[in-house]
Order: sequence, then structure tokens, then C-alpha cells
Amino acid sequence: MAGTATTSRLSRMLSSVGLRRRSRLNKIDGFQKILYVLLTLVGLFMVVPIVFNFTNALKPVQELFIFPPRIYVEDPTLQNFKDLFLLTANAVVPATRYLFNSIVVTTLTVIGVVLVSALCAYPLAKHNFPGRNILFATILLSLMFAAETVAIPRYLVVSHLGIMNTYFGHILPHLAAPVSVFLMRQFIEVNVPNELLEAAKVDGAREITVFYKIVIPLILPAVATVSILTFQAAWGDVGTSRLFMQDESMKTFPFFLTTFVTGGATGIARQGVAAASALVLFLPNLIFFLIFQRKVIATMAHSGIK
Repeated sequence: MAGTATTSRLSRMLSSVGLRRRSRLNKIDGFQKILYVLLTLVGLFMVVPIVFNFTNALKPVQELFIFPPRIYVEDPTLQNFKDLFLLTANAVVPATRYLFNSIVVTTLTVIGVVLVSALCAYPLAKHNFPGRNILFATILLSLMFAAETVAIPRYLVVSHLGIMNTYFGHILPHLAAPVSVFLMRQFIEVNVPNELLEAAKVDGAREITVFYKIVIPLILPAVATVSILTFQAAWGDVGTSRLFMQDESMKTFPFFLTTFVTGGATGIARQGVAAASALVLFLPNLIFFLIFQRKVIATMAHSGIK
């Protein structure tokens, strides 16, 4: 009897859920249904490059040269990855050293950019001091400059500081991040109440305590967004290895992959290795983004970016 009663309750619950879903579908008019279909098609179209990146890395050499290119793979193989590791095994510096450099540089860069951007954004958003608006306008103005325009000044700064062939030479060029400062400043201004900060100061909290105990926990969505942007820039960056690192053991994994793949780009056998290396470079970015993508949406909604 108890089992029968439980079954009947479950059936009633499932029927009620089905009725609610059908009622919501009935409330959707024809235009919204067409809009949903179009958005679904656009979403599927945007996924195509990601799927192609995965399938391309699994294609044998004969499928890589099919024209027009196919998004699917008929005879998947892991030979491209085997060739990739065989090539890296014969290098003068082990591939693990390049990978270690990339992990260290990317981790320290993400932490450094988050701290520097937050420390810059907090006073710009919540403190009144002379020249605040001019300083913020200057930061926004720096967004207009392409990276190529500051390559020579960056080289001179790194060279005169004596940090060539060091991890700090990788990290320093990324610390000045106007986009990160802008995102955090807008998020702090909207989501951190002035009353909360004033109450903490009345209770005797110092400025550094207010920053770490109140401001940082409230802006975690912005921190996640800045972390994603910084991770993507630092993980795939080859400029610091090319310009500031003469010691081969201090260069990063993306630079290493780019070097030996580009060096044999005219060879047919290297095309499979190039496809595998592209996936190796892309996969950490995808995983990092999927973990924090909800925080990105929240940050964009509160930062005035449409």
C-alpha cells in the first residue's frame, strides 16, 4: 500500500510539472518561438569553430587536406598528439620546462592583475581626491592604443629594469590592464554601497581591512571576469618570450609550440601536429571560461557593457 501511494504521488507530481511546462509554452507567442529558434541556430553556428578545433586535432593527415574542409572526422586518431609529444621529446629544453613556465607566469599574472586592478579601481570608485576624473579618463584613453604602439616602450622599460630572462619580465607587461580597471571600477561603484563602507570605518576598520574584507568579497564576479581575460591573454602570449627572453629555458609553452609548428608549416606531416597544438593551447582557455562564465555575465550586466 505504501508503495502504491508513493507511486501515485510521483505520478501526480510529474503530471503537475508537465502541466506547468505546457502552460509556459502556451504563453509564448509566435514571434518569441521564432526568436528562440533563431537564437538556437545562432548558438549552434557559434559552436562550430569549437567543434572544428576538436575534430581537426583528431583527423589523420589525409583528412586534413580535404577540400572543402569537413567539420566531422571519419577516422579519428590520436597520432597527431603522439607526434606532438615525440617532437617535444627531442627538444633541447624539455617540454615540461616550457609548460612549467607557462603555469607559473599565467598564475602570477592573474593574481597580479586582479590585485593591481582592484587597488586602482577602488579609490577611483569610492574616494574623492584631486585629479580622480582626469586619471580615470587617462586610463580610458589608453584603451585606444594598440599593443604594437607600446612594444618599444615596453622593451625599454623591461630592459632598463634589468628583468630580462626573468619571470617578472613575463608578468610586468600585463599588469597595466585598463580594461580590468574599468570593469572593476564600474562594478565597485554600482555594487558596493557607500553606507556599508562608512559603517565599517565608524567601527574602526582600517582602509586595507575594508578593501580585503568588504570590497573584494562583493566584487567576486568582476574578479572572475578579470581573471578570465587575464588568463586568456597570459596563457596565449608569445610576445614576452620573443622580445624579453633570450634564455630558452625561460620561454613559455605557447611560444615553444608556435616555434616548432611554424618552423615546419610547409611540411605535410606537421599539419597534424599544428592541429593538435592548437587544441592544446585552446583547451585551458575553454575550461577556465566555462568555470567562471556566469560571473562574466553578472559583471557585464553591472558594468554598463551591452
